[in-house]
Amino acid sequence: MYGNGPVFKAEGTSFRDQPYAEQLPQGLWTTGLCDCHEDAHICVQTAIMPCISFAQNVEIVNRGTIPCMNAGLIHLALGFVGCCWLYAFPSRTTLREHFALPEEPCRDFWVHIFCTPCAICQESRELKNRGADPSIGWVSNVEKWSREKVTPPIVVPGMMR
Repeated sequence: MYGNGPVFKAEGTSFRDQPYAEQLPQGLWTTGLCDCHEDAHICVQTAIMPCISFAQNVEIVNRGTIPCMNAGLIHLALGFVGCCWLYAFPSRTTLREHFALPEEPCRDFWVHIFCTPCAICQESRELKNRGADPSIGWVSNVEKWSREKVTPPIVVPGMMR
C-alpha cells in the first residue's frame, strides 16, 4: 500500500510549507545520541523495556508493514541472548535514509552494539521531532496527519550510483 519510497510522502504541499519545516536542521539529527534527558518519557520507557520503544519506532519507519507487537517480541527474544542490536541497527539505517541523516557518531551497527538504548531513544525523538508520534502507531499518525492536513517533512532521496 505504501511502496518503498520515503516513510512520509508529501501530498499536494511541499515540505517547506509545513509549519515546522523551518525549525528542523536539514540533513542533521535534531538531537544527539546522548540527549536522552530531552524526552523523559521515552528515556524511562526505553530504560525499562527497550523492546517497546524499538517496536513503536519500527512500526513508523516501516509504515505499519511490521506490526509493533511482532517487532517488540523479536527484539525481546534477541535481547535475552544479547543480540537485539542485530535486529535494531537496520531500522536506524532505514530511518536515516528516509530523512537523509548522517551516520554518526559512527556506523549504525556500532551505535546499536555499544549503545542500543541511547540509539532507540534518539530514533524515537527524531520521529517525534519530525512529526510522527511513535507511541500512537502508524495508522493513528496517518489519521492525525489527514485530520490536521499536515504532511510530515521528507527528504527526497538523491540519485543512487
